[in-house]
Amino acid sequence: MCFGRRARCIGYKLLVLALLSIVANVLLYFPNGETRFASEHHLGKYVECLHGILGGGILVLVPATVFIGLHSGDGCGCCGHESCGKGCAMLSSVLAAFVGILGSGYCVIISALGLSHGPYCFTHLERNWVYPFAGSSGGYLFEYNKWSECQEPQNIVQWNVTLFSILLVVGGIEFILCFIQIINGIVGGLCGLCCSHEEVTRW
Repeated sequence: MCFGRRARCIGYKLLVLALLSIVANVLLYFPNGETRFASEHHLGKYVECLHGILGGGILVLVPATVFIGLHSGDGCGCCGHESCGKGCAMLSSVLAAFVGILGSGYCVIISALGLSHGPYCFTHLERNWVYPFAGSSGGYLFEYNKWSECQEPQNIVQWNVTLFSILLVVGGIEFILCFIQIINGIVGGLCGLCCSHEEVTRW
């Protein structure tokens, strides 16, 4: 089994997911493509947490580049393979995977809170900018008839639900991939180190 090749495959997947996370988070700042709500500070508190840009984005790009940077022979095979001694590279990738775990976990938590809390919007009932669904514990997600309570930005509920859901799913997949790489890196690293020890013993 080639642990290095598997790590690179995970790295490319994380790269795509991290870029998707950044784009989704940026879109949250501009409901319906309008910039005035950001400039007027009429964005929800969970939108401004940078969970997609920092958590699911930058902190996941770190392990992605590390995994992609692994040579195809790093951690490849076990015992009898001349490249077996590169186990340290695989073990170092475990540290990078932990960074990805932290970033994706942060993205998942904030996305879940953002979905549960609901959007920050202007309502005619309150005649002010409020969180009309904050007390519903996410129940508003299934009460579509109440979404019209948010008058401005238009369709803000649909906008937030879609993008926070995307970030939640993306963050969850990133978390799973980083966890897989932790196992892959530990097994590949230990395998490589053991093989190196056996080769030295033979000589």
